[in-house]
Amino acid sequence: MNTVDHIAGHTYHGRKGAIENAFRYSVDYILLDPEGQLDTPALFSVNRTNITNWRDLDHGGEPGQGRGAAWLRERFDEMRIASPQMITLLTQPRVFGHVFNPVSFWFCFDAAEQLYAVVAEVTNTYGTRHSYLCHNSEFAPIQPSDRIVADKLMHVSPFQKIEGTYTFRFDYRPDRVGVWIDYGRKDGGLIATLTGPRTPLTNRSILWSLLRRPFGARRAFLLIMWQALKLKLKKARFRPFRTAPVPDQPISRFREP
Repeated sequence: MNTVDHIAGHTYHGRKGAIENAFRYSVDYILLDPEGQLDTPALFSVNRTNITNWRDLDHGGEPGQGRGAAWLRERFDEMRIASPQMITLLTQPRVFGHVFNPVSFWFCFDAAEQLYAVVAEVTNTYGTRHSYLCHNSEFAPIQPSDRIVADKLMHVSPFQKIEGTYTFRFDYRPDRVGVWIDYGRKDGGLIATLTGPRTPLTNRSILWSLLRRPFGARRAFLLIMWQALKLKLKKARFRPFRTAPVPDQPISRFREP
């Protein structure tokens, strides 16, 4: 994959339980090979300043200190998992130098070009990051109907406890990408989705997205703050980040069925 795809998609979040809240926003993601020699439009760069860009330091390791795909391969080696033949990353790009990614996804493919693992890289608004390694038993190819369960280990929303599980579902196709996350716990939970078509990233698509959704990830951050205010007004319980434990390991594995 020597080009960058633009996913002009939608994200939906629906809170379950006694206090309900839901929203659906349009978003701009990119899908790229973080190790490839990429053919990019003039308004997008890799590891260089531009109107929109992507940098290794934003992924794979602590925010701002990442090492990109090299970090992912090292983690696979530590866990004695076969290193991917190819990796693609689904994430929001930097826009005017600013980046904010609540969740990015590393898609890992074997020599037969089968998707066999996905790493969900979750970063909360406090700057803490934890990644969840999703795969089937024996690393069987991941199909759109598969549901992969992982225990929640990191504080994400101050309105949710650190308990329960994430159930992931992935649909990775040549023409579109879909991710569904069902966060379940005894007294509620959350449904989160990200879906959209894959089209080549061009100067025109970059400019059009900036007109329709200015400031990129900064806009996403402000929308999250707006939803937090709505939950506060609905008297949802707020749990300060200082009371939340931080995972010991940077990456955790799925729960065996």
